[in-house]
Amino acid sequence: MPSSFDAGNLAKPRNSVYDSLAPFGPRVPVAVHARDPISREGVLSAFKDDSRIELCDEVSPGGVVLHVDHTFGRTALTQLRRAVGEDRAQAVLVVEMLQDEDLYEIASHGISAVVWRHEATPSRLTQAVLAAARGDGDLPADLLGRLIRQMGTKSPNAAVGNSSYPAQRLTPREVDVMRLVAEGFGTVDIAAKLCYSERTIKDIIHKLTTRLNLRNRAHAVAYALREGYI
Repeated sequence: MPSSFDAGNLAKPRNSVYDSLAPFGPRVPVAVHARDPISREGVLSAFKDDSRIELCDEVSPGGVVLHVDHTFGRTALTQLRRAVGEDRAQAVLVVEMLQDEDLYEIASHGISAVVWRHEATPSRLTQAVLAAARGDGDLPADLLGRLIRQMGTKSPNAAVGNSSYPAQRLTPREVDVMRLVAEGFGTVDIAAKLCYSERTIKDIIHKLTTRLNLRNRAHAVAYALREGYI
């Protein structure tokens, strides 16, 4: 078990841009799933004293489900896909490793954030959960780089995952926003860089994902990369 999950090493999460809880008000409902009980207890310990998070046994509509595993196997995919599709929750995956073929599964099934287990400190887990709760994506820089490199080997207009996309073009403003999302910026930073309000940025992303039937920001980035926009 990585030391990041050891109860004795847990520290109070630092204040950051992720402290803004947007639609949830005082607390974000979070359900934690794990293959082994030690991992689950480690994550629960990381969150138990955080006033921004409400730990739940069941996935809450609009809340966050966090799944801890060694690899991204069928169990993790099934649970997170159900949480996103049926329970309308945001999904966070904490995992030791991912294969390249896992990247599109993550994007196309609506997983909002990924945290490497060796980086899973209380502050990092909280960052991912609060970002997911706001609808922001949160992928490790090395994972995003792998996704971009993988997209460079794909031909434009190919299908992402098992779905085909309608032939619709992104507007210049949508491209600007998606480029910054792909670089790892959240809503607040994108709004500041493009001199728009946060509401405008959220509206741009919502309209884009709705129009193209995309699950979330990660899925939208995958689409923009595959189509050659970024």
